[in-house]
Parts: sequence; C-alpha cells; structure tokens
Amino acid sequence: MTIGFDILTGEKISFTHDRQYKGKNVISFPDDYCVIDIETTGLSPDWDSIIEIAAAKFHKGNLVDTFTSLIKPDDFTTDESFLDDFIVNLTGITDEMLSKADSTALVLSKFYSFIGNSILVGHNVNFDINFLYDNCEHVIHKYLSNDFIDTMRLSRRIHKELNHHKLSDLVQYYNLSYENAHRALSDVEITSKCYICLVNEIIEKYESLEAFSKACRRSRSGVRADDISTSKTDFDTSNLLYGKVCVFTGTLEKMVRKEAMQIVADLGGKNADSVTKKTNYLILGNNDYCKSIKDGKSSKQKKAEKLKLDGYDIEIIPENVFYDIISEN
Repeated sequence: MTIGFDILTGEKISFTHDRQYKGKNVISFPDDYCVIDIETTGLSPDWDSIIEIAAAKFHKGNLVDTFTSLIKPDDFTTDESFLDDFIVNLTGITDEMLSKADSTALVLSKFYSFIGNSILVGHNVNFDINFLYDNCEHVIHKYLSNDFIDTMRLSRRIHKELNHHKLSDLVQYYNLSYENAHRALSDVEITSKCYICLVNEIIEKYESLEAFSKACRRSRSGVRADDISTSKTDFDTSNLLYGKVCVFTGTLEKMVRKEAMQIVADLGGKNADSVTKKTNYLILGNNDYCKSIKDGKSSKQKKAEKLKLDGYDIEIIPENVFYDIISEN
C-alpha cells in the first residue's frame, strides 16, 4: 500500500493496492483478445461495487463469443434505494434489475472462465482491471493476471491533436454509431470497433504494428525535463498545474512519461527531473517493476514526504488524480 497526502487537508491517506499479480499495460496487437467493460456504483474499488460485466472474444478482428451479466452486489438491499439517481440515469440499471441478478461470486467465476488467459482490451481499461482484480481476489480467491491493452493510451499516442480521448471522442472521430452508452455490452461493442479503427490507422501511419511498437519503446527511454517544451502561449490559469513544478516517479499505466510531461507543459506547468523545495506535485506511477525499490517508495517519494512534513508546498498524488486534473482542461 502506498501512502500519500490529501490535497485539501494534508492528512496521510492510503490510495493504492499492492496488486502483485496484476497484468501489464502493453502495446500489443494479438490475433486473439477479449474486449471488456464494467459498470459500477462509483469510482473506488474499495467502496463501490461492480453491477454489470460484459466481454467479447475476438479472433483476427472477428467476433467469436460474448458474455454479459448484471450483478447483485453482496451488500445489496431492498430496504432502501441501493443505486443513486446518477447511476440509474447514466446506465439505465435499476434496483429492480439488480434484485434479479446473480451474485458477484457466480458472475465473476463465469467471467473468469470466459476470458481465460486472453489479453484484455478496453477504454481507460485500468479502471476496469483494478475493480476486477480486487473483486476476483477477494470474492473468488483468484488473481486476474491478464495483460491488457488500453484504447485510450493508443488514442493519446496517435491522436495528439484531440483535446480529449474519451470513448465518445473516438466514436465521433471515427463517425461510429453509439447507442445505449454506459451499458457494459454496448460499450464493449463500440470499444471493439474503436480498437480496430485504431489498429488500422496505426498500420497506415507506421506501415506495421512492429514499427509502432518500436516507436513506443524508443519514446519511453531517457526523457528529461529539458527535452519537453510547448508551442502553446494561451493557458488556462485556473488549471491546478498551471505554473506548478511537476515531477514523475514510477511507471505510468495509461501513458508513457514523455506524453504526461508534454501535457504538463501544454497546460502551462513546469517539468523537473528531481524533487526539490520548489516542487509542487509529485505524481506517483507504479514502482512494482523497479528492482531497486525495496519498500514500495522511490527516493523521490521519500524526499517529497519529508518536504511535506517540513511544511513545503508539495502534494503527492496518485496517477489517477493526475488524470482527473488534466481532464478538467
């Protein structure tokens, strides 16, 4: 578990899990894969529940099989409204529908068997993976170790001209029909179409998927703050990163560090390579793959925590909070 500080109160909080056996976010284009999506009662795997799962198996772009099921969470009750109005209006899923659904354990077991060892594909899929990993571990006592491909990450890679990379943005870009949004199977179907469009565009631009993969690997190595600049001159001064010094540590799961640093620069922020008294934000990536780290904390994080305790204006934020901040622009 990683410890950071609440941006508003300055109090210590825990915000990540040690998902030791979690698969990797990969740049890969397999012949066989499963596109997945879930609907939940909220954003936190700790406090919220999965209420719908869908998956679709593909072989060389052709649909082979589908899986979809509502879930009745273990804490579901008919004594009061279980789903808030926002979730009902967003998804169309109601308490009555959940009352007739199978249990979390039964649905997860079927889902786990359905996907097997397939590479998983999804949009902003790390969100889905974290929910599924924690629930599989705690409910059916199995690890979700499948590697996964994020269509949002691919979009950020080849569509730098887009201001946002939501699923609806890709749907609009590729002129696709998108009905029953925020129902799991519908989102799986549209995500699969977007993935195929992205792959075709990558092939057209890079001539081969291997060339694209090599370009991604090259961009991950050796980036420094001095390498990043921006041509933008008009900034939103209300953005939390404007004028702030930002440092990254660990491996980001949704994008490579160079992309994240470029976003900081384009928002009027300043990148730095090391934590100093001038640092305003330390953004925490995943340190699981760094063999030199023994206790889950990088030297940057340890220094930032000390500076925070000494009263300096520095915030330590997890990767997902960084994405929340940049999505507000």
